Amino acid sequence: MGVTGSKAEHRISKILDAALEVFSHKGYRDSAVDDIATTSQTSKGGVYFHFPSKQAIFLALLDRMADLLLSRASKSMAAEPDWPKKGDAALATMLHTFADHRNLTRLFLVEALGAGREFNQKILEMHITFTALIKDYLDTGVVDGYIAPLETRIASIAWFGAVNEVVTRWVLDEEPGNLEDAYNPLRELLRRGIGL
Repeated sequence: MGVTGSKAEHRISKILDAALEVFSHKGYRDSAVDDIATTSQTSKGGVYFHFPSKQAIFLALLDRMADLLLSRASKSMAAEPDWPKKGDAALATMLHTFADHRNLTRLFLVEALGAGREFNQKILEMHITFTALIKDYLDTGVVDGYIAPLETRIASIAWFGAVNEVVTRWVLDEEPGNLEDAYNPLRELLRRGIGL
């Protein structure tokens, strides 16, 4: 990619970082593109050049979080040769990523809910992507004989829901503690749920 593309990517990243700061401080509804432009030290026209609306910026942040989670979970699973450890690695990676990006997690799990139809659709798409990753993992476990046959579609939704609820409670807690402390009890619960 040339210098122009690199500059554009840098500007987009700067705008998204500023938007994260603004949305985290003011909430989605009370934030304005002017606030994002000021925080990113970009003109309002410069922001609109890359994003047609505040909603587009927020959706881009959701995509950023989903891509980050999916790529890290996939890499951690690929690095483990042993099937049960693939799930453990993905869980540890997810909790670590959420813990390292608390503001983005809050936007992802709290602010996006009820922000509108397009946001609800985006969240649903993300849920489908992550439950598909879990389902593929569980299907492999059944085929390879690690676990007894089970309804992997329902199990994947339950696994996703358990992780989602633990992380959401953590992000809403005023004194959240260390999210990664949830790893061992959550891992045990998930494994027991599939008879592992």
